[in-house]
Amino acid sequence: MIYYYFGSKEGLFIAVLEEMYRRFNDAESKLKLDAQRPVESLHAVIRFMWGYYLKNPEFITLLNTENLHRGEHIAKSLRAREYSSPAVNVLGEVLASGARRKLFRADVAARDVYLMIAAMGYFYLSNRYTLAAFLGEALEAPAALAHWEGFVIDAVSRTVLR
Repeated sequence: MIYYYFGSKEGLFIAVLEEMYRRFNDAESKLKLDAQRPVESLHAVIRFMWGYYLKNPEFITLLNTENLHRGEHIAKSLRAREYSSPAVNVLGEVLASGARRKLFRADVAARDVYLMIAAMGYFYLSNRYTLAAFLGEALEAPAALAHWEGFVIDAVSRTVLR
C-alpha cells in the first residue's frame, strides 16, 4: 500500500515530514495573540514552541533523522516552503507590533528570532540525555524544563527589547 499511496518509502517519509510541519502550523494557528500586547505575545510564541517540542517528541526525532540525511527528503517536498512561512510570519507580526510601539528593536529579523527560539528549544531537548550525563544534572526534571523555558524567554526578550 505504501507504493500505491506514496510511490516509494521515500515518498512516505516525505509525506510524514510534511504532515509533521502541517500539524505544527495548525497548532500554532490556534494561538490567540494580542497585537496590543507584543511582549506577552512574544512570550506566548516562545511558550508555544517549547511546549510543542515537549509534547511532540516525534517532531524532534524526525528532524534529527532528516538532518542526518542532510535534509535530502524535505528538499524534495513541494510543500516545505508553505509550512515555514506561517511560523515566521506569526513572529514577524509580533515583532512589528512591538517595534511600532517602540518596545522592540526595529532591526531584528523574524527569521533570526525564530531560529533563536527553535535552536534553544531543539538543542536542549534533542540533547538533554547526553547533556544530563555530561553536566550531572537532571535536565528532564520539571523544574529544569521550567527553568530552561524561562531562560529562553529571557534571552529572546533581551535580544528584541529596546
